[in-house]
Amino acid sequence: MLYISFGLIFAPVVFHYAVGLNSVCSFRIMALPGVKKDGREVKIYENADELSTDLADYVAELSEASVKERGVFAVALSGGSLISLMSKLCEAPYSKTVDWAKWYIFWADERVVAKNHADSNYKLAKDGLLSKVPFVPSHVHSINDTVSAEKAAEDYEFVIRQLVRTRVISVSDISDCPKFDLILLGMGPDGHVASLFPNHPVLEEKEEWVTFITDSPKPPPERITFTLPVINSASNVAVIVTGSSKAETVHLVIDDVEPDKPSLPAKMVQPTKGNLVWFLDKEAASKLDGSKFSQ
Repeated sequence: MLYISFGLIFAPVVFHYAVGLNSVCSFRIMALPGVKKDGREVKIYENADELSTDLADYVAELSEASVKERGVFAVALSGGSLISLMSKLCEAPYSKTVDWAKWYIFWADERVVAKNHADSNYKLAKDGLLSKVPFVPSHVHSINDTVSAEKAAEDYEFVIRQLVRTRVISVSDISDCPKFDLILLGMGPDGHVASLFPNHPVLEEKEEWVTFITDSPKPPPERITFTLPVINSASNVAVIVTGSSKAETVHLVIDDVEPDKPSLPAKMVQPTKGNLVWFLDKEAASKLDGSKFSQ
């Protein structure tokens, strides 16, 4: 058993490695008493196809467990390459075995553009996922795209609050935040997740569940986004990252490089009482500290 440091957290590592074309190596960061109640896991795959297969297994298993326990599965999506990496959920066996009628779909962030706009995360999800499996249309909660970013964020939070009251979305037992069954996030080369960008004031938002920005450094400028308290209240959070362009940032976040400097948003994703899993292809993981992956 090894020990690995994530900032001030020291935890035992269980290392797994399989050789071959279908290789996947992973290490689980187990909790130490009084340090962190739930584990973190980092999974590294030979390529995006293998990552996509395991991601489908992961989501399907969480869906089954949530439906069995609560009768619903409340999941929040992001944009970028995430939807294409979820594509195997549209194939057998998942297309037939997942209880799609029990899914409630939300967006962890959205661009304030028309739903048929090329930049719309809703359009991306509709074209790549929602139109291919039997979701219940009334369970798909996209933003109001006819109002300002501020009003869209306000309206979206109202919808979520209504669904928390009816327990479609659970509520955190340590705050009043919604407790999504799963939040799926990508990560940009700058370390942003959802529409939470480095050094942006919304990183400090503690009261609102959904907020807005009008100055995104990445176009389009107007967006709504879940705040960090909501993300960190989820039962499960998965961060999915592929490609060498993000390798340096993955290294900074996971290896906890320069811990005294302001945190990248991705490093601030730390579920309070939930599970965090990183899904990486080998290119995204290529700059991780190799000593932490050896026995």
